[in-house]
Amino acid sequence: MASIFFISFFFALVVKISLPISTIASKNVSASAVFAFGDSTLDGGNNNHIKTLFRGDHLPYGRDLPQHMATGRFSNGMLSTDYIVQFLGLKDLLPPYLNPNLSDHDLLTGVTFASGGSGLDKQTIEATSAMDLMSQFKLFEDVLKRLNKSVGEVKTRNLIKKAVFVVGVGTNDMLFNAYLFPTRLIKYANNVYGYHDLLLKNLEYFIQKLYGRGARRIIVTGLPPMGCLPLMVTINSFLPGPNWLKRLCNPKQNQQCEAYNTKLSSKIHSLEATLKGSKIAFFDIYSPLLDMVQSPLKYAFEETMKGCCGTGQWEMGPVCNVLDLTCVNASKFLFWDAIHPTQSGYWFLAQYGIQNVLPYVTS
Repeated sequence: MASIFFISFFFALVVKISLPISTIASKNVSASAVFAFGDSTLDGGNNNHIKTLFRGDHLPYGRDLPQHMATGRFSNGMLSTDYIVQFLGLKDLLPPYLNPNLSDHDLLTGVTFASGGSGLDKQTIEATSAMDLMSQFKLFEDVLKRLNKSVGEVKTRNLIKKAVFVVGVGTNDMLFNAYLFPTRLIKYANNVYGYHDLLLKNLEYFIQKLYGRGARRIIVTGLPPMGCLPLMVTINSFLPGPNWLKRLCNPKQNQQCEAYNTKLSSKIHSLEATLKGSKIAFFDIYSPLLDMVQSPLKYAFEETMKGCCGTGQWEMGPVCNVLDLTCVNASKFLFWDAIHPTQSGYWFLAQYGIQNVLPYVTS
C-alpha cells in the first residue's frame, strides 16, 4: 500500500512540475503590468548597471536560462516575478529598468526596479551600495513620465491602477544589522523586535508613496526562514551551542522572522483600511520555504541545507563564479547559492503567490 501511494504521489508531482503555470492556477486574474521593488530576490539585472559588489552578472548565475547567460538575476534561472508575468501573459521575463535597451513599449507591461543588497535601513545601503527604495521610487517616477509622454496621462493612469506592484525587502537588513554585524541593535538595547519596528515604519512610508502615485494592487513579501538559509546554517554550525558542527536551522532566528511577519501582516491590514480603494496583500514566503526545507521530497528536492554553487555553504555574488564547481542538476536543490533559491525554488514560490495572493489583489 505504501509503495502504491508513493508511486501515485510521484506521478502527480511530475505531472504538476511539467505543466505550464497557467494550467495549474486560476485564470481569473489579470493585470496590465507588474512593477517590482526591493532586493536581489526581485532584481532582474539592475545591479549590472550600478557600482556595487553585489552582482549576478557572471556565470554560473543564469546558466539554466534559455540562452544560458547571466542576466544579473541571483539564481541559476528565473525568479518568481518572471513566472508571474508569464502566467499573466505579459512577457517572458520581467526586465530591469536600468537595461539601456529598454523601450517605452517594454514599460507598458512592467519592469523591476529592485536592487540586490537593498534594504529598509540606510545602514544596509551603506554596506552594500545598492539602490535604496527611494532611489527605486524615483526610477518609477521616471517611468510615469515616459509613459505619460508615449501613451498619454489617461492611459498611464489606468495602466498603473490595474498593475500589480510587488515589494520584497527586509532580509538584508536582518542579515547585516541583526545577525552578521549586530552593532546596529545597540541602539535598540539589543532588541531585534525594536529593530523590526524601524524597518516596518520605513516600509509603510514606501507603500504610501506608491499609493500616492497611483498604485492600488500591492503585494508585500515577508521574511523567509532566515535561520535556514545555507549561509546562516554555516555560521551557526561554528558557534557554541546545540547546532555546533551540525547543518541545522536556527530556530531563534526563524522565530524572529515569524514575529516580523506577524507585525507586517497586521501593518498591511491597517494600511489597506486606510488607503481607499487599495488591495494590499501579505505574501507569506516563510511558510512555503520552511516546508520545502522540512519536507523536500514533496518538491522533488534532494538538498535543502546547501546551495548548488561551490560548497553551497557560503558562496554568493562575486564568490559564486566560474571557478566554482556547481551541482549537475540544480532542480534538485532548493538553494542556488548560500542565500538565494534556485529557479525551482522560485517556481514553487510563484505557484504559492499565484494561487493565494494574486487572486485577492486583482479581484
